[in-house]
Amino acid sequence: MNTNEHKLRALIAGGEGISTEFKACRNQVSRDVYDTVCAFLNRHGGTVLLGVEDSGTITGIASDAVGQLKKDFVAAINNPQKLQPPAYLSMDEVVLEGKTLLHIYIPESSQVHRCNGRIYDRNEDGDLDITDNTVQVARLYQRK
Repeated sequence: MNTNEHKLRALIAGGEGISTEFKACRNQVSRDVYDTVCAFLNRHGGTVLLGVEDSGTITGIASDAVGQLKKDFVAAINNPQKLQPPAYLSMDEVVLEGKTLLHIYIPESSQVHRCNGRIYDRNEDGDLDITDNTVQVARLYQRK
């Protein structure tokens, strides 16, 4: 087992949290992945693993869907109608237990991001839409 595999296994074993999110996404990128990306950009960054259930079970991405998932993700995060301002993020293919996962590392951003016009922040293991909460939005801008 190489170092990256070991780190990913430890990450999965640790479960979801303030900076870790799992998404099953077998054949396509689910819409809520972008809410999570936005929340991580607005908070302290984090890691999204596609091909892992919330429980930590590794299900993998369908092998014939990996290329399209990567294209769809890159197109969406560079689309100002989807994510504003757009972010440059990479998606790495990783094989664990013979199953392909997609690993997205999201750094903390110095800007406030919106997904579909909404502002998301991260709290424990969830993404919160704080758009209509002026106090939380003000705190977010102060943090940035």
